Amino acid sequence: MPLAGPLDERVDRPAQVAVSGGVGWVGLIIPHFGRMLVGPDHRVLLPASALLGGLYLLAVDTIARAATNQEIPLGLLTALIGAPIFGYLLWRTHLRGWGGRD
Repeated sequence: MPLAGPLDERVDRPAQVAVSGGVGWVGLIIPHFGRMLVGPDHRVLLPASALLGGLYLLAVDTIARAATNQEIPLGLLTALIGAPIFGYLLWRTHLRGWGGRD
């Protein structure tokens, strides 16, 4: 069935987001930010991304719990913080490339 794959993905992705929340920005932003800090060597980048991702979520969770009397959803905060960072990364990449030496 040629439509089984795309149909399965259209059902699968929203279900994954519903379970895990909108914290997908962490997986999108943090490795790029880590590459800016430690360079492209994956032996260093992978542990740095894991550490930065944990610290980022810890900071966002602390802000979400302390900002108001009610808890703010983490997905909302990660998107609000992550979208400008992602825009900056796109802008920086467009101007200089990933290496920064162009």
